[in-house]
Amino acid sequence: MSERITRPPSDSPVSAPQNNSAEPHLARSLSSRHIQLLAIGGAIGTGLFMGSGKTISVAGPSVIFVYAIIGFMLFFVMRAMGELLLSNLSYKSFSDFSADLLGPWAGFFTGWTYWFCWVVTGIADVVAIAHYVTFWWGNAPLWIPALACILVLLALNLPTVKAFGETEFWFALIKIIAILTLIVVGLAMVLTGFTHGDGVTAGFNNLWDHGGFFPTGPMGFVAGFQIAVFAFVGIELVGTAAAETKDPEKNLPRAVNSIPIRILLFYVGALVVLMAVVPWDEFSADESPFVGMFTLAGLGTAAAVVNFVVLTSAASSANSGIYSTSRMVFGLAHDGDAPQAFGRLSRRKVPQNALFFSCTFLLAGVVLLYAGESVSAAFTLVTTISALCFMFVWSIILASYLVYRKRRPQLHEASKFKLPGGVVMVYVVFAFFAFILWALTTQPDTFQALLVTPFWFILLGVVYAFLRRTPVHQARVAAHQDKVVRERAEAVRAR
Repeated sequence: MSERITRPPSDSPVSAPQNNSAEPHLARSLSSRHIQLLAIGGAIGTGLFMGSGKTISVAGPSVIFVYAIIGFMLFFVMRAMGELLLSNLSYKSFSDFSADLLGPWAGFFTGWTYWFCWVVTGIADVVAIAHYVTFWWGNAPLWIPALACILVLLALNLPTVKAFGETEFWFALIKIIAILTLIVVGLAMVLTGFTHGDGVTAGFNNLWDHGGFFPTGPMGFVAGFQIAVFAFVGIELVGTAAAETKDPEKNLPRAVNSIPIRILLFYVGALVVLMAVVPWDEFSADESPFVGMFTLAGLGTAAAVVNFVVLTSAASSANSGIYSTSRMVFGLAHDGDAPQAFGRLSRRKVPQNALFFSCTFLLAGVVLLYAGESVSAAFTLVTTISALCFMFVWSIILASYLVYRKRRPQLHEASKFKLPGGVVMVYVVFAFFAFILWALTTQPDTFQALLVTPFWFILLGVVYAFLRRTPVHQARVAAHQDKVVRERAEAVRAR
């Protein structure tokens, strides 16, 4: 995409900067390879490596369709996000365009909910990491690896953003190599008729010989969507990195357009091979199916290696979360939606105050290790809450797109990265999200999380009710209303 996309005047985003203009800004230090691997790493995390164990146990081979359908729908969310971000390169993230298009309230709710999403996800990752360590650690205290993980994450994010990009590049590369290796080894087992300990022979017939593709019935298929949604959180991470991306008009579309290939290979392909080697009913909901496949096949050393890989994957996911939350809080501080201290950068152009703030909340992961009946129960609770909040953020992206199409038709016409299907696909995805909400009511553990999550939005509503009375927010609301009137008048004249 060599041609620069038309965009509105530089005052387009509705904001009220609270910091001196002489202060440094986030540096565009993330190159194409960083963004590509960041996009892959964000989409391949704890939800796939650990969460797919429970998804397979409740849905059987139909989990293949579950992941494919979710990935198909979220691709359109990412295309909508891409068109919006490229319509105005002064947008730092989707929090900016939601505030600009829907109003300051949307920026506040989206920014803080996204922060909450990743903090909860980071807590889930800490829980998962502690669980993975028990592979070698045995019955030793789980709080030690959990606390060590948090300290390492902080150390990884305090240097420059380029250092973060390099770290995440190698984290993601490990995940890619691991999944590709698993697929190759699994295919070799299938082609050679490998027989493991319990007398089961590897073969694609294992996908349908143990009760068919839908062995747990229609409701089992529906239940598969609950935890599978969490596997895709982080897919929008490239949108958070927009302000630190070199040549975003080229790199963002490339990262977004690669999503279908990533889903087919890393989700569908890996799960097909897993269940071809080991029948679905032999996987445990409490362990990673990636580790379980090699363990059941009698390859203990390989299982240890894979366990290290999935541990690295969880650390990568948490690392991405800490990065994104710190940048989101940084943006909120500049809009007057967070304390000004969080809007300051270190000499290396890193929002270190926001980093310390987010890492503090990960300590809840240490407490959660001892709060539930099992690691799986704790993991399900926090991942469901996280998935619900991510769905809210994805919905705000789609709602922003609808307003953008209505108020700025000239920008849509000039865009080189239009959303396929346009407005129609937005409503199709909204209908799918409604289906997910219904699916969450069908199981007691996810229904509990569904009942708890609204309290977060009630808390945000109370805080914003006070915050909107401040002079800064009153000025932002007035500026937004004036802009809406102008843009509607321009849209009418354009017709």
